[in-house]
Amino acid sequence: MDLRTSHLSPVERQIADIQSSSDSRHIAIDRVGIKDIRHPVRVRERAGGEQHTVATFNMYVYLPHNFKGTHMSRFVQILNSHEREIDVKIFKEMLREMTTRLESKAGHIEMRFPFFINKQAPISGVQSLLDYDVTFIGEIRHDQPSLSVKIVIPVTSLCPCSKEISDYGAHNQRSHVTLTVRTKGFLWVEELIDLVEAEASCELFGLLKRPDEKYVTERAYNNPKFVEDTVRDIACQLDQDPRVGAYVVESENFESIHNHSAYAMIARDKEDLEPCTKSS
Repeated sequence: MDLRTSHLSPVERQIADIQSSSDSRHIAIDRVGIKDIRHPVRVRERAGGEQHTVATFNMYVYLPHNFKGTHMSRFVQILNSHEREIDVKIFKEMLREMTTRLESKAGHIEMRFPFFINKQAPISGVQSLLDYDVTFIGEIRHDQPSLSVKIVIPVTSLCPCSKEISDYGAHNQRSHVTLTVRTKGFLWVEELIDLVEAEASCELFGLLKRPDEKYVTERAYNNPKFVEDTVRDIACQLDQDPRVGAYVVESENFESIHNHSAYAMIARDKEDLEPCTKSS
């Protein structure tokens, strides 16, 4: 009996299964599956609570050259076979379940969702929520899973050159730092956000009173950074964390005096490189 149909009832086996038929072109497909399917998820918070949010899933498997197609409905079945809200703790289990049910040697899942942090303004203490774009990325090959997390973190950057050459003031901009980390140990999402915000000219807040605005303006002015400084300083911090196996850090500054962005990126596998030394 074909393993791909062994779980079906006798009636179901009588219906033609075109996906399981052979293909004569001898071309394997690296990724085949479904994109942009939404499902409720639960995400643990560092403070001990849980966030209930909605994630967008992309789910793919490797398709051998001898099969015509994959069974798209099984991806949806995997999502719905768990609780109404998927807990991110079962991410590895879903990877293994997907490759087993679709009889593939490799699989890939992306789970993207908004993550909210209740932030306190630096002077007034007023609280407000700030959202971050988070993606969990899982890969499995030959039953060996690897997990990465990708976070887009909005920050403020202030130009050192503008500060140096101006009699007063300096141009600044809102920037997006995109951090992708392959983990070797458990990391809270909040830890990575804290790391990036600490290396920016200043972090962002959802709500500020006038004393807070004064603080963040002066904080950025006293902490100017080029886009190159930002990615290098973040890289130095990541190099020192043994829970980080590899990373990509990108920064895009949406320039306030140009009609283009400034961009820098560092990609490192820590097993291949010596740690950096942060400049003063």
